[in-house]
Amino acid sequence: MTYSGAVEVGGPADVHELTGLMISKIAVGPMNNNAYLLRCRATDEQLLIDAANDAARLLGLIGDDGIASVVTTHQHGDHWQALQEVVAATGARTYAGRHDADGIPVPTDVLVDDGDTIRVGQVELTARHLVGHTPGSIALVYDDPHGHPHVFTGDCLFPGGVGNTWGEERSFASLIDDVEHKLFDALVDETWVYPGHGADTTLGAERPHLTEWRERGW
Repeated sequence: MTYSGAVEVGGPADVHELTGLMISKIAVGPMNNNAYLLRCRATDEQLLIDAANDAARLLGLIGDDGIASVVTTHQHGDHWQALQEVVAATGARTYAGRHDADGIPVPTDVLVDDGDTIRVGQVELTARHLVGHTPGSIALVYDDPHGHPHVFTGDCLFPGGVGNTWGEERSFASLIDDVEHKLFDALVDETWVYPGHGADTTLGAERPHLTEWRERGW
């Protein structure tokens, strides 16, 4: 089956099978949050991005192999509702952006800064600190050596624009600057984008609209 990234709450996961990594996307909770389970093909080690809600469904997706780590993309409550239960069940190590960790009511084992590497088996993810939606939001970039890059953006980039900054001009300017310089300027058009809610996109599909987003201010 071809991966589309189209998932629904209560529906099955959609699996993106790459040469070195399997990415399973699932939608959970009343705010239609996306959670992503990454599995290194070489070692079978697993990492979860955003234990957002419905711990039972997430643990069912994880399976008996467990997970080594959970990364929380940012401090907003809809992205960590199941974190405590998932960590208690799996013993996973927790990661979050340094400037958001205090807003997550589960202890963060590893504080993440811009450019840090997070590993899942033999796969390396690079953290990019994107300021504006929250002070410490992080995106995770997998620069696939066998293909194009993949980036997990939390609530910082969606199809059609950057994340919500609630009309705060400085926050919007910071977020769109970070997204443009750290993602669009650094990565190719083929880069696949996995957001915190809703459908996937690519940087190439969104790049022509950057000027439009700046002009509208959201």
